[in-house]
Amino acid sequence: MSSVNLTSIGANQLKNTTSGEMVEIGSLWQEQTVVLFFLRRFGCQVCRWMAVEVSKLEKDLKANGVALIGIGPEETGVKEFKDGGFFKGDIYIDETKQCYKDLGFKRYNAMNVIPAAMGKKVREIASKASAEGIQGNFSGDLLQSGGMLIVEKGGEKVLLHFVQKSPADNVLLEDISKALGISANVQAGEKPQCNEDVCTR
Repeated sequence: MSSVNLTSIGANQLKNTTSGEMVEIGSLWQEQTVVLFFLRRFGCQVCRWMAVEVSKLEKDLKANGVALIGIGPEETGVKEFKDGGFFKGDIYIDETKQCYKDLGFKRYNAMNVIPAAMGKKVREIASKASAEGIQGNFSGDLLQSGGMLIVEKGGEKVLLHFVQKSPADNVLLEDISKALGISANVQAGEKPQCNEDVCTR
């Protein structure tokens, strides 16, 4: 059972990166079911790879009346992110990071961010991203984590609430489809398979 209070969170303001208009996040799920993908950072290489992955579902989501929406915690890097074409949905900014706080997306500190960023899972995805030509940078807030929220049309129900434990954590495409009760004909990008020492692709 999700502990997300949609009424409270629904009043939080987001900035539309196309129009500059401020909207309540609750307005995004009034007329349609939404998949809200909360990025750690627009310049993050791993986040960009995840954005490309989740965008593989966009066609199937649209066909089922579901909107795919990306949300970042700051303006930094959004132009480069949009120009790079990493994400197929609309993009918003949570300038106060209130949604991030309300949804339990933790912040790292100077002591724990380096081990988290250098973990094996992060290195694996970064390697996969590089192989696919997806690069990143270190501009912006390096300490924020992200996740995902899927809300049923009208805000009646949370279908999925996912909180990253490490920067490499992401929701599998099949789990998104399952939460929505739809079938999707997409092939997830294969992450490198690793044991303690050896990675293979």
